[in-house]
Amino acid sequence: MTLLADARALQDDLVRLRRALHRHPEVGLDNPRTQQLVLEALEGLPLEITTGTGTTSVVAVLRGARPGPTVLLRGDTDGLPVTEATGLDFAATTGTMHACGHDLHTAGLVGAARLLCARRDELAGSILFMFQPGEEGYGGAKVMLEEGLLEASGERPVAAYAIHVSPGPRGVFWHRPGPVLAGSNVLQITVHGRGGHGSQPHKAADPVAALLEIGTALQTMVTRRFDVGDPVVLSVTRLRAGEAVNVIPGTASLGATVRTLSDTNVEAVRTHATALAAGIASAHGCTAEVSLEVQYPVTVNDDAETAWVAEQLTDVFGAERVQERPTPLMGSEDFSYVLAQVPGTFFFLQCSPPEVDPDTAPYNHSPEVLFDDAVLGDQAAALAMLALRRLARGDG
Repeated sequence: MTLLADARALQDDLVRLRRALHRHPEVGLDNPRTQQLVLEALEGLPLEITTGTGTTSVVAVLRGARPGPTVLLRGDTDGLPVTEATGLDFAATTGTMHACGHDLHTAGLVGAARLLCARRDELAGSILFMFQPGEEGYGGAKVMLEEGLLEASGERPVAAYAIHVSPGPRGVFWHRPGPVLAGSNVLQITVHGRGGHGSQPHKAADPVAALLEIGTALQTMVTRRFDVGDPVVLSVTRLRAGEAVNVIPGTASLGATVRTLSDTNVEAVRTHATALAAGIASAHGCTAEVSLEVQYPVTVNDDAETAWVAEQLTDVFGAERVQERPTPLMGSEDFSYVLAQVPGTFFFLQCSPPEVDPDTAPYNHSPEVLFDDAVLGDQAAALAMLALRRLARGDG
């Protein structure tokens, strides 16, 4: 049987695993139940398995029959603190949700491991399977790198690949060379004033008024200070001030997510936001404290690896199922940490159910987002195929 046929024969098992994962999502770096399901799914395979100490990661190494390079395949395991509203009969009831499709990523990588273990005699080199918790804002990939992920097989990988599911026409892969996802940064501004009675604002230095002005001005700053060809997306998502409605508090703060496609713009945002906040706060008789923390760097696909991946996907699945996206997405990914050290590509597999209009489908992180697990066989086949063919190439 062909790899694709073998992968589709695993479909029912992978769907069962995916739905078991979906019922009990775990958030952050500690995903013990998910880790146990992964270990059970890999049991009996000729893999060298280690688990993380700083996170419930699973690293599995498959050594081929002949020596050669190492290729890394990744699937993330964590969910989100979102209450599911899909109405699925296997929906989570835990107040958490696999709203970004990581349950499919995990099941798909298990499928790839099974396919590749069955072809161990064909492999000239090693496959490194990376089951990673804590992608959703916890830097799980960075933790795994610090724990020696890239040395797990005895030599650093020559290539790294990961698939992410998204709403869209089912079964269509899309890819993009260069920046594919934005860097994620957290902007926090605290305005320090002088509190007082709400009926006598002239006797206080009101940090709330200053903060509201800063929040509005930040939106204008992005459109006036940055080239649309190198975009910045800034969204103020959190405001905090006093508790009592008749009290002007002494401090007020905001939090914002800032997405960038270049390191230059990270520093520019820091500079401009600091000057803007200081100026507005001063006009209100207040001071401002500004911090900008880099959460995830830009996810940058290697041009040559991405072109090669597109060729392989086209060869196996047909040109009608493989598309190149003209622009990056402004979401972010901590696989960026891996791609900063290993050439590779992060690409997408669209999987809206047939009854859902892809143009209006709820997107990732929505409590109503739906992913059709009918793609799991193809997902597993795509990862396994890339690893097989990349080892067959043999070059570093």
